[in-house]
Amino acid sequence: RKSSKSDNPDAPVRLYGTHAVCAALQNQQRKVVKLWATSNGAKTISQLNTAQNMTPEQFSPQELARLVPPDAVHQGLVADVTPLPDTTLESIMVLGRPIIVLDQVVDPRNVGAILRAAAVFGAAGIIVTRRHSPRAEGALAKTASGALEIVPIVAVANLARTLSLLADSGFLVLGLDERGAQTIDRIDTNQPLACVMGAEGKGLRRLTRETCTELVRLPRGNTGAGPQNEFATLNVATAAAVTLYALTR
Repeated sequence: RKSSKSDNPDAPVRLYGTHAVCAALQNQQRKVVKLWATSNGAKTISQLNTAQNMTPEQFSPQELARLVPPDAVHQGLVADVTPLPDTTLESIMVLGRPIIVLDQVVDPRNVGAILRAAAVFGAAGIIVTRRHSPRAEGALAKTASGALEIVPIVAVANLARTLSLLADSGFLVLGLDERGAQTIDRIDTNQPLACVMGAEGKGLRRLTRETCTELVRLPRGNTGAGPQNEFATLNVATAAAVTLYALTR
């Protein structure tokens, strides 16, 4: 699960926002290290169904704001919790549902939004690179809106080797690329599927692209615009949602 750039991957992670904090507090795989709340935030967590002892230290909204990044919206709740335990690749491969693979997607809000889409469409999990991926906390968790506690994340050291393992295990490994020969809605979904998505701007790395079984692209409507239409590409999180819809239709 841990895709941390921290020197200590077992260090507590900081979460903020109503959905992120409440979901973590209800997750038996987490332990609360420290909990802060405004008076309204304290009322929210008092209504949760959890066995954990959760008596928050009450702060004013202004005091709470000093515990999170300057641009963060804490919504009256901040918590330090233990990281989620590592998830094995094999444990998501056996679920029989699509897997999303992220090739060095570093924006935490994008990864959080992809987690949320994965929860909505029932993906088996998300594979990330151990390096060049955001830690599962903060902005990522808030954007995921509780999905971080639901969707398994597997962090791997060598993405190309992982893709080869998936292919050897019977997965059709799809690389989302605008040069793909066919659109993703044409794929036979009655088979194990993994779809690899690259970072915005860079896209898939060369070795990643070459390791995929097949390159596919998103379907594009006829807008009357030429191929250089500025809306020809989508944000990676939006593309992931479209992809998961296509693979689970």
